[in-house]
Amino acid sequence: MKVILLGPPGAGKGTQAARIADKLQVTRAASGDLFRDNIRNCTELGKLAKSYMDRGVLVP
Repeated sequence: MKVILLGPPGAGKGTQAARIADKLQVTRAASGDLFRDNIRNCTELGKLAKSYMDRGVLVP
């Protein structure tokens, strides 16, 4: 099963994702967390994501 939560910043996507993951006993993945991990580890994806994030635009 795949569930995608969409909404503006502060809408509660992370909160709801955590509740759903706990209830269904599944792993959750947050794109922001993945991008930040890649930036921290200086990966190619991290460098690309950082170029968008530094400009304040959404990473495609």
